[in-house]
Amino acid sequence: MTSSRRHVSSSSDKVLPDLRQALVELGISHGATLSFHHHLRNGDNVLNLVMEAAAGLGLRDLHIAASSVFPVHAPLVEHIRSGVVSSISTAYCSGPVADAVSAGELTTPMKLQTHGGRARAIMSHELPIDVAFIAAPAADDAGNVSGTEGAAACGPLGYARVDALYAKAVVAVTDTLKPFPLFPPEITQDHVDFVVVVPSIGDATRIVSGSTRVTEDPVGLSIAQCAADIIDASGLLKEGFSFQTGAGGVSLAVSQFMRQRMTEQHIVGSFASGGITGHLVDMLERGLFRTLFDVQCFDQRAIESYRSNPRHQGMSASLYANPTGGGCIADRLDVMILGASEVDLDFNVNVTTRTNGQILGGSGGHSDTAAGSKLAIVTTRLRAGALPKIVERVTTATTPGASIDVIVTDGGIAVNAVRSDLADRLRSAGLPVVGIERLYDFANEGATATVRPIEDERIVALQEYRDGTIIDVIRRATPV
Repeated sequence: MTSSRRHVSSSSDKVLPDLRQALVELGISHGATLSFHHHLRNGDNVLNLVMEAAAGLGLRDLHIAASSVFPVHAPLVEHIRSGVVSSISTAYCSGPVADAVSAGELTTPMKLQTHGGRARAIMSHELPIDVAFIAAPAADDAGNVSGTEGAAACGPLGYARVDALYAKAVVAVTDTLKPFPLFPPEITQDHVDFVVVVPSIGDATRIVSGSTRVTEDPVGLSIAQCAADIIDASGLLKEGFSFQTGAGGVSLAVSQFMRQRMTEQHIVGSFASGGITGHLVDMLERGLFRTLFDVQCFDQRAIESYRSNPRHQGMSASLYANPTGGGCIADRLDVMILGASEVDLDFNVNVTTRTNGQILGGSGGHSDTAAGSKLAIVTTRLRAGALPKIVERVTTATTPGASIDVIVTDGGIAVNAVRSDLADRLRSAGLPVVGIERLYDFANEGATATVRPIEDERIVALQEYRDGTIIDVIRRATPV
C-alpha cells in the first residue's frame, strides 16, 4: 500500500498534552474519518473525549468508523444534531445513538458492517481512515500499547489492530503511561504517531453487560441443553473439535453443557474462538481445548487468562473473520452458537432491528461465523413477550438463511432443508425435529401482539454482508 502516514522524527516527539493538540498536529479537517475500537464496550470513554475535542475545534461533517457503538456513547447524539457528525460505520449500535439513527437524525444512512467485513473494507481501502484513536490501557512514550496493563486492562486489542496498520495516522490514548519499553506490546511504536494521556480511558468493569451473562432461566437452559444434544448428534464432537458461542445468555450457557460432554467423552478440541469468556477459559484450563483465539475479552477472568496463559492467544479482526484475508478463524469453525431477535421461514436471521425497525444491535460476527462454520445453530425463544420471534419474513435480514443450519427453540428444532443429512442424524438421536412452519405456528399461537409493517420510506441504515454487498436496508422506525 502507499502510505500517507505522518512519521514523527523520534519517540520523544510523540507525547502530546491533549487530544485537541493531536487533531491540530495531524491537520484534521471537516469530513475526516475517525476510527475507534470497542474493547471497553459500555465502559469506553475515548470516543466521547475525542469527539468533545473535535467539536471544540469546530470540526464538521465527520465520519465515525467505530467497531461498535454502545449506550455510553450517548454524547454522539448531540454531535449528530449539531452537524459535527454526519455519517457512521459500525458493526453494532445500541442505545441512544441507535435510537437517533432509527429516527432519521443522521444525515447519511449508517453503514452496518460485520466484524470481518469491517476489516476487509479497511484493508481494501474501501473504508479509508484518517486517524485511528486507540483506547490504550497502557502505553509508553514511544507508542507501544498494551491491553493487559493499567486500570482499564481489557485483554487483546483485536479490533484496533487493523485500524493501527491501515489508518493514515494513529493516536494512542492512555491513562497509564509506562516506562519505555513497554513489554509485550499489543500494538508497536512503529504504527503509532502520537500518545495522549488522559485521566481515564474508561471503566473496564463495564465490559461485562446483560448480553454477556449466562442465562439462569429454565427455558433458556433447556434450549441450551438441546443445542448441546444437537452438537453431540451431529458427528462433529470429536478430537480436534472447534467451537464458538455468541454473546447471548443462552448461547453462553451452551459452553457449560459442552464442557460436561467433552469431559465425559475425553475429547480435546483444537480451539475455541471469538469474544472469550471465563467459561471458555475454564475449558482451556481443564485441557478441553488446545488454545483460545481471542479477538476481545468479555469478562475479567478472560482478561487475566490472556495476560498469563500463552495458550490464550490474541487475534486481529482480520484473522478472526475477514473473508478475503489469507484464511480466517471463522472459516475453521466446526460449530457456532448464535442468537436471534427474529427468524423467518427461509431461516434468515435478524439481530439488527426490532420489529418496528428500531436498531438494537447489528451483525458483529454473526454473519461471518454463520458462513464459516460447518454447523451454525441459532438458539431462540418462540416469543419475546407478546411478539412472535419466528415470523414469515424478518424485519431486517442480518444473516442469510443459506448460512443457518438449525433453529433451536422452546417448541422444537427446525433444520434447514438443505441439511437433510443433519435432520436424519437428529431424528435418529430422538431429538424433536419439526418443520420451520410448525415453529411459526407455535410462536404465533401464543402471541398477543402483531408485527406492523414499516411504512416510512426514508432509509436510515444499510445492512452490509461480510463481502460488502447490501443485504438489506433499514427504514425510519415506526413509532411504537
